[in-house]
Amino acid sequence: MIRVDITKAKAIAHDMRRQARAAEFEPHDKVIAAQIPGADAAAAEAARAAIRAKYADMQTAIDAATTPDEIKVILGL
Repeated sequence: MIRVDITKAKAIAHDMRRQARAAEFEPHDKVIAAQIPGADAAAAEAARAAIRAKYADMQTAIDAATTPDEIKVILGL
């Protein structure tokens, strides 16, 4: 029987969550950092807020998971 260290699995899941979050932030970060004319910085910041909320919920769910299968579902794997 294969045993999974749930603490390590959660750490790996959080790393995956952080990478996905960074990828979603990237286009919005460029708009805000570059102050691109014609680009709506307020819309970019609103999108960033939605992304933060999404991944905060995911973080909470990962922390509450008790099995590797639950973590996979949370990550959409």
